[in-house]
Amino acid sequence: MAVQSSTSPEMHAAASNGVGSAQFQFFVWREFLWGAMAGAFGEGMMHPIDTIKTRIQSQAILTGSQKEKTIFQMVRTVWSADGLRGFYRGVTPGITGSLATGATYFGFIESTKNWIDESHPDLGGHWSHFIAGAMGDTLGSFVYVPCEVMKQRMQVQGTAASWSPLALKDNAPVKPGGQMYGYYTGMFHAGRSIWMEQGLRGLFAGYLSTLARDVPFAGLMVMFYEALKDITSYGKQKWAPNSNYSISSLFEGLLLGGLAGGCSAYLTTPLDVVKTRLQVQGPTVRYNGWLDAIHRIWLIEGPKGLFRGSIPRITWYIPASALTFMAVEFLRDHFNEGSLDRKDAEKVPNLPIDRKGSIREVA
Repeated sequence: MAVQSSTSPEMHAAASNGVGSAQFQFFVWREFLWGAMAGAFGEGMMHPIDTIKTRIQSQAILTGSQKEKTIFQMVRTVWSADGLRGFYRGVTPGITGSLATGATYFGFIESTKNWIDESHPDLGGHWSHFIAGAMGDTLGSFVYVPCEVMKQRMQVQGTAASWSPLALKDNAPVKPGGQMYGYYTGMFHAGRSIWMEQGLRGLFAGYLSTLARDVPFAGLMVMFYEALKDITSYGKQKWAPNSNYSISSLFEGLLLGGLAGGCSAYLTTPLDVVKTRLQVQGPTVRYNGWLDAIHRIWLIEGPKGLFRGSIPRITWYIPASALTFMAVEFLRDHFNEGSLDRKDAEKVPNLPIDRKGSIREVA
């Protein structure tokens, strides 16, 4: 039985416009802008921790040592050798890469989710979120990967006074006194030097391993985030159905974004180790591709080698993801034109409407 509504034509038109605007979100510049700003904000805030993670993961290449330094030992090493500047080496390419991947990730994600929900409902649920996040991050990889190569090489170099590693292979110097690559004074110098020495292949070193890490990471993060939002909503409906209390979108983004980022980061740590090793090794080839890297790391260092830097990686991603999701929610709530306030929107009941614009009676 359908109950006719006197406002059904207007509601139907509004619903149609809503669907059209949702499908068109991919082309709205604001979504790309908010994602870029949030990504750069998170990277800039957490870059020192990323530097520690990168150095821990790459020390087997730089020093040939299989003994992993702890986080505090690495912090002390960086501080004593390079001071505060050492923690922020590579921050410019890091922010540049995060601008690109943040824009495509958040700008592409909503429209992709809507497209999958509308065109491929069988995928439905959280799988649509996984695919949306994976596709958005893949698009940003064309800018992100070269920036990541430059960033990580600058991170392991520190300052000019402390950069003098031997080129190692099988824990032995390849050439006495030889260096892996020269010291980079900045982002453009790094890009030009890598291009001159290794060409496009050098700038995209570890590209497949980066996709192998970031595609599942991006998909898992948005899937966990949406799942946690659903759990939060379900918990409120079950245990506090009559409560007028609503969770702030900023707090929701901060807490749930951090949890989603931390879980995803730990699960993809082995892929991150492989990517870092391939990008840091330079022209002196130690690993011939990511499959060879996985095999050799497992053979020489065991499972522990694949999870090197997992603690600083999680320590980086929990606050970075929290800050990023919080920033996106803040920008959407305060600067998106024509958007309803989150608290007011939660008060609007979800009415079942059929294709004719009629409100269906709920049994």
